[in-house]
Amino acid sequence: MEGLRRLGVDCARGIRLILTNVRKRPTVFPLVAFAFCGVVTLSACDSPPPPAAPESTETTSLVAPTAPNGSPLPAPDALIDVLNQLSDPTVPGANKIDLVELATADDAAALDKFSKALADNGALPLTFEATDLKWSEAEADNVVATVNVTTATKPPGKFSFPMEFTPVHDKWELTRKTADLLLDFGEAQTTTTTPPP
Repeated sequence: MEGLRRLGVDCARGIRLILTNVRKRPTVFPLVAFAFCGVVTLSACDSPPPPAAPESTETTSLVAPTAPNGSPLPAPDALIDVLNQLSDPTVPGANKIDLVELATADDAAALDKFSKALADNGALPLTFEATDLKWSEAEADNVVATVNVTTATKPPGKFSFPMEFTPVHDKWELTRKTADLLLDFGEAQTTTTTPPP
């Protein structure tokens, strides 16, 4: 292999093998290299060139929503903490009001029902994972995250749900729109229907 300095392949003229400083060696390696390059050259010469890609006059630009005031996205744990408190049945509904955007004292009972429904169904404790955090396209300061939820049931239930959070002072709250979806889900699980008479 010391003597092989350059191996040139040119489809129009065949194969050029330039050897320098060749010592007397068995001719097996050069013949194998020559045969291999010949196969590659012949297959390359017989194939028509690939068609040129059509030029696109259409341009698309994906502009991600920018961070408000240059602030960084929150840590996923900050959002998960909100969800852990909302689903915790040991935290009274009155103490959960600060976790939901625009929540009032009238919402305390619904917040209690949500965590009670989770407990009654054996889903607690829930495990949350917040991924794909990005700034909301609709509300400048809000953050949207895909939240992966795993229940404690056997076998564990798993689902993903897009959730939106809004900043309040130095903490995060679940947006009212997202909370309404979750609270409706929680209330639906605790209601029972009676058959018509």
